[in-house]
Amino acid sequence: MAEITLISGSTLGGAEYVAEHLAEKLEDAGFTTQTLHGPLLEDLPLSGTWLVITSTHGAGDLPDNLQPFYDDLDAQRPDLSNVRFGAIGIGSREYDTFCGAIDKIETLMKGCGAKTVGETLRINVLDHDIPEDPAEEWVGSWINLLKNEQ
Repeated sequence: MAEITLISGSTLGGAEYVAEHLAEKLEDAGFTTQTLHGPLLEDLPLSGTWLVITSTHGAGDLPDNLQPFYDDLDAQRPDLSNVRFGAIGIGSREYDTFCGAIDKIETLMKGCGAKTVGETLRINVLDHDIPEDPAEEWVGSWINLLKNEQ
């Protein structure tokens, strides 16, 4: 099956844990994976399937390790019409900017031509002490969507 590139951005490590957990689930389903924590745009294939997982900090800000990726994407505006992606945001509903980081990335990626697969998952850490649990449930449905598109 196809390779999936998992891209994570995290301040305290939560999104990285989710990415690593989902990589295992995707591999169990027959996909090959590459997991990149805070990659640069130049580190990524400009085709295929990406799964972007990021926490939000501050006033809807991206984690420091994902900001360079976002800045490169915004400055270069590469053609991502050959990229399909899923998106998972992690944040707290206590803030008006709940999951603002994934919203920013998703908007920019779509603006570069990338196509979403499924709905974006927004995990409220106040409801889920272990964000891997809702992410695992979501990725099961996402895998089915990927398989139906092939």
